[in-house]
Amino acid sequence: MADGELSASARDHIDWERVFASRMGRMKASEIRELLKLLEKPDIISFAGGIPDPALFPADDFAKAYAAILTDGRQEAALQYSVSEGYPLLRRWIVKEMAGLGVACDVDNVLIVSGSQQALDYLGKLMLSAGDTALVTWPTYMGALGAFNAYEPNYDRLVAHGNRSAEDYRRTAQAAGGRVKFAYCSVDFANPTGETLDRRARENLLDLAGELDIAIIEDAAYQRLRYDGEAIPPILALEIERTGSIENCRTLYCGSFSKTLSPGLRVGWICGAKEVIAKLVLMKQAADLHSSTINQMAICDVAESLFEEQVAKIREAYSARRDCMLAALEREMPKTVRWTKPEGGMFVWLTLPEGFDGADLLARSLETQKVAFVPGRAFFADGSNGNTLRLSFSRADEATIEEGIARLGRLIREAAA
Repeated sequence: MADGELSASARDHIDWERVFASRMGRMKASEIRELLKLLEKPDIISFAGGIPDPALFPADDFAKAYAAILTDGRQEAALQYSVSEGYPLLRRWIVKEMAGLGVACDVDNVLIVSGSQQALDYLGKLMLSAGDTALVTWPTYMGALGAFNAYEPNYDRLVAHGNRSAEDYRRTAQAAGGRVKFAYCSVDFANPTGETLDRRARENLLDLAGELDIAIIEDAAYQRLRYDGEAIPPILALEIERTGSIENCRTLYCGSFSKTLSPGLRVGWICGAKEVIAKLVLMKQAADLHSSTINQMAICDVAESLFEEQVAKIREAYSARRDCMLAALEREMPKTVRWTKPEGGMFVWLTLPEGFDGADLLARSLETQKVAFVPGRAFFADGSNGNTLRLSFSRADEATIEEGIARLGRLIREAAA
């Protein structure tokens, strides 16, 4: 039989591994998506999914918005194909939102995407060739790693406070067979750590990106969820201060309504230079034509009527839950455990003593304590730091948080004994 020729029996049953692209070897199931299934079990206290509390959704307002859209003359447009760039009125609302953040732009600087996760996928596709290097924080959002992995990059550790030289990054990337293409970071209340890049670190990142001549992907999914401290301008706003125009900026801002209005409607946006947005529009046209028109309209209606009120409501609720979790950790955890103290967002990051493994601890926790969390290893591009874990306080009420942290503290003390 000639090389590559299949036998008759083989031709009857496809060997999918021969058909799949090489990139599939880099794509793995999200640990968070799997852990979300635990939310359906009533006996599990879950600090796993970094998801909003559905009790805080403006459901009645969305019901009114959809009813109005389908009866006030907009129904044909709402149910029809639409432009790839996004619903014009929503893009205009976003332009005003960005202006409030210090980003002067117009509608052609804004592309609507199906959640900021799609933004990360498009940006990875736009910039990464196989073997190129993406700079990411250590740890970083595992969804970003999942999005970028499809384009077969290498990863290098982004040091936000600037004690690595541009030349060091460049040499490392060249040794791996490619070039540094971008730096990705979640700047406010990052997933998974809850930490925020201060202004100096943001300025340093701009300096580094300029020296390397690379893009910056600014993931701002949690930007509106600040509970303490003074707001820091987005990196894109700081760069506009330097360059005078968004058209001269290398920063691409990824925003989302998932943490403020609704994750289920899958509406997010990318804001950046028109040259880049035009390329991304081509990707949108090839991928899914456009995001759901009726969902964009509903988001726009609700955002125009009560966005600030909704943000204030969720800040009040999540701030109290964060305070409750931090107090419970202080009370229940052994002195050998360290954790972050976020000024906003949804997450607290725990570092356990050396020798602990978060995955093993989760298995024991589910069996004996009925408490779920996310093991930290999945947030590291190299799979290191197994003695870490992520807790989310957004979904649980305060009594549940206190009980869950008490159980988790008991488990950790027993494992350390």
